[in-house]
Amino acid sequence: MSNEKYYVPHGTYWPIIGSIGISTLFIGFANQMHDVSWGWPVMVLGFAIIAFMMFGWLGTVVTESVSGLYNSQVDKSFRWGMSWFIFSEVMFFAAFFGALFYARVLSVPWLGGADNNMFTPELWEGFKATWPLISTPGDVGQNGVTFATNFKLVDTWGLPAVNTGLLLTSGVTLTYAHHALRAGHRSALMAWMLATIALGVIFLGFQITEYGHAYHDGLKLTSGIYGSTFYLLTGFHGFHVTIGVIMLTVILYRIQKGHFNLENHFAFEGVAWYWHFVDVVWLGLFIFVYWI
Repeated sequence: MSNEKYYVPHGTYWPIIGSIGISTLFIGFANQMHDVSWGWPVMVLGFAIIAFMMFGWLGTVVTESVSGLYNSQVDKSFRWGMSWFIFSEVMFFAAFFGALFYARVLSVPWLGGADNNMFTPELWEGFKATWPLISTPGDVGQNGVTFATNFKLVDTWGLPAVNTGLLLTSGVTLTYAHHALRAGHRSALMAWMLATIALGVIFLGFQITEYGHAYHDGLKLTSGIYGSTFYLLTGFHGFHVTIGVIMLTVILYRIQKGHFNLENHFAFEGVAWYWHFVDVVWLGLFIFVYWI
């Protein structure tokens, strides 16, 4: 069958390898969370299998694209696929933002006596409905429940504000890179892409520094509902930034190989969509985790 109107992909073993990698990863992760000695090596093996799958599968797609096997129908399929993927990522972060909202606006006030709650004073004497909540009801030591903490909040206008500026600037540089690609200015395209990647790497470096200061000040993953939501939201976002930097680096490599032109550059656009999504998520984090 001709692929002029509809492309029929050939059979491939990459999805099977990906399934094996994901299963191995989660088995290792689950056992690592339960302090099983072999959990960590199995988790690393799962990561390695997934990385191998991604490199091989995406490499096959790139080869097919450069060979001219794809058509407008495939391009439309790629765009729909990337759109649904980003939508799933929106729902992923929405769940964590929802958990933050539920804990801060509903659960914590209720535990403090809101809505005529009569039970908290009897169960946890000394509990105060304050945010951030570092010690949660049930943290019992030798002297009973202790809600006091010497934890100092992360300075909103310190590294978080700097990182906000970095990500917003990276969105601008990536947009300029897109315009350069469409105009056929190859040297400007590569320069703007390098700037975007550099800003992403600097962001990650500052986030690691911020984690070091927060941990030293007493904010850990086990530090109540605030600690868990803080690290889940910022940690997963940092993971997405890391993936985005890798994707941008691959795109830069393909630009050097001359893979893109004015008519055929969806891979660039797909990564740009992803990066702008990461920028928007960080704005939500800065406002609702650090600022308000």
